[in-house]
Amino acid sequence: MCTVYILVRGLSRCTLFCMPYPSKTDRQTILSAAVKELAHGGIRDLSLRNIAASLDLAPNAIYRYFSDRRALEAALANEAARQLELALRNAADGCQPVTAIREMSSAYIKFARDNRHIYEVMMSLHSPERDATSHQSLWTFTVEQVQRIAGSDRAPQASVALWAFLHGAVGLEAAQVLGEIKPASGLEFGFEAWLMAVSTRRKPVDALRIKLTKKRANKKVSAPERSVRGGK
Repeated sequence: MCTVYILVRGLSRCTLFCMPYPSKTDRQTILSAAVKELAHGGIRDLSLRNIAASLDLAPNAIYRYFSDRRALEAALANEAARQLELALRNAADGCQPVTAIREMSSAYIKFARDNRHIYEVMMSLHSPERDATSHQSLWTFTVEQVQRIAGSDRAPQASVALWAFLHGAVGLEAAQVLGEIKPASGLEFGFEAWLMAVSTRRKPVDALRIKLTKKRANKKVSAPERSVRGGK
């Protein structure tokens, strides 16, 4: 409540009920409220008006910190990346290289399951000029951990492969594409296949080419041999 004095041919007074002044909030408070709003209804039902109401603010107060809904979504994506990185760091803390990646993979999938809507926002397309600080930090940490197994030369490619595998697994599960027939051991099989690939000294593609070349050479050699044997 606030009291306003208005001078009109003498002193008079009127009492107004006011919304809290926007300076009593900040960007992080609004962002935290948006995360809660997102958890309830998902990205499609995200409303700046509802966020303002949850904080007892006038809707216009939100626009002092976020120019529009797209700006808020980009900030939420950045916040999701920050939270995911924190979960991965906690999972990998004090672990040996292979164990660290295994624990990080489990933490990634758990985060996506428990925070489905904010994970969806993080993986959505946003404008190039958005603040991607947390995304870059998340990527850097992932590459650093993968590098302990794959080496510095292959760490970026191996990190992309790991991330694609985990995101694909999360997406398939969320969409219930495979239903009840999905083998529970599928994730472990995929991780072991990734681990085998990054643990080899040669690049997987080069190793495959060498193997195919040897097979073709053996076929060429075996054909004349069969002819000679037939002639005998």
